[in-house]
Amino acid sequence: MKSSDVLGLKTALANARKSYDEGGVPIGAALGHNQRIQKSSAILHGETAALKNAGRLKAEVYRQSTMYTTLSPCSMCSGAILLYKIPRLVIGENANFVGDEDLLRSRGVEVVVVEDEECKELMSKFINEKPEEWFEDIGEIPEEHKL
Repeated sequence: MKSSDVLGLKTALANARKSYDEGGVPIGAALGHNQRIQKSSAILHGETAALKNAGRLKAEVYRQSTMYTTLSPCSMCSGAILLYKIPRLVIGENANFVGDEDLLRSRGVEVVVVEDEECKELMSKFINEKPEEWFEDIGEIPEEHKL
């Protein structure tokens, strides 16, 4: 991992902890964190919050960027990465959830999975503590609630 990757992932993890401390889903990106619960938003995942916080940028900025996130990105966040043609993604872990990494790779995104133990532990802790909120975040229905 590059030294900039270490810093980017460390920042993403700090943002994930911030979300957890606020009572939210502990997924962080380098420029933001999941705020679905805190702001009653359907779309403020860590990656989309990072893009929102970065503000309006020229296309060439995205095409020279790396997205740092603590967890493998869902379909919505992967779509945002593809839309803005972000060429590189560093993921803290994908043991708790595997998003659309294969799609990203197939579209030319360099995907680096670090398997960071702190990222794994924080996400696992949240899933065990608040499974219904976790399933809501990833758009799933828990087995016990399915008809």
